[in-house]
Amino acid sequence: MRLRIGTRGSKLAVAQSMWVKRQIELRHKDIDVELVKIKTKGDKILDSPLNKIGGKGLFVKEIESALLMKKIDMAVHSLKDVPFELPDGLEIGIYPKRENPLDAFISVYFNNIKQLPEGAKIGTSSLRRQVQLRFLYPHIRVVPVRGNVDTRLKKLYKGDFDGIILAAAGLVRLGLKSNITQIISEDIMIPAVGQGSLGIEIRRDDELLKKLLFFMNHRETEICVKAERSFLKELGGGCQIPIAGYAKIEDNKLIIKGMVSDIIGEKYLLDMLTGDINNPQDLGRKLAHRLFDKGAKDILRGIYE
Repeated sequence: MRLRIGTRGSKLAVAQSMWVKRQIELRHKDIDVELVKIKTKGDKILDSPLNKIGGKGLFVKEIESALLMKKIDMAVHSLKDVPFELPDGLEIGIYPKRENPLDAFISVYFNNIKQLPEGAKIGTSSLRRQVQLRFLYPHIRVVPVRGNVDTRLKKLYKGDFDGIILAAAGLVRLGLKSNITQIISEDIMIPAVGQGSLGIEIRRDDELLKKLLFFMNHRETEICVKAERSFLKELGGGCQIPIAGYAKIEDNKLIIKGMVSDIIGEKYLLDMLTGDINNPQDLGRKLAHRLFDKGAKDILRGIYE
């Protein structure tokens, strides 16, 4: 039996898909797995911020089209890049165990973000990170930066920035954990919805494949990510909106924290809820409505207008 995994061609995407390939081949000795690299719109446009050119779907649409047309059998995504609305006929069928979901600060000169002096330049392409940085540290300069992890690290070490912010999970998966200066607590910076998690997307009617892959599903990751994505869906947000959401399980309770802000970080809303691990989507929706009650609808309306 042969399975074809659709993946972006970036070093990180290939590393993630290779990990999935190895897990399948170790578990099922009679299955050969092939990687099919697919270039997405987000990979082609590198000189504009994501929120200016269409948001999250930029990294998955071409791969999902190939899946629907049966050119591939499954797709491996970074879940933070996957829109909350999936095409008809597709589903996230498997949630492998989450890597570190937090953001990482990398700097040559400073040991942590709190040491940054007036006017320090921090590079990040994420609106979510930008507004949280501006809210907490209004004295620093936040500068947009695109490109893969290697490109961003080169810009940092060349002296273009005093520091950059990247997802810790990507650095770990690329074997670059030693580059991390500081793991940023969610009390300082709430991560993106789904950050650190992989999602294996399959055709909804492919029950055989779902059974073959179910050994990789991590229940705790599935619960937390479903709560986060439900929160995002209820808010109706994407890359154009500064939204953060992070769920974790402690003492058999599900805790979710969320943030919504305007583009410049002046109207900044934050809240947290604790609930039943058996109803993650409901808890995500409830948190969204708590933020609506605080004024999130006005913020979202203002951004879209």
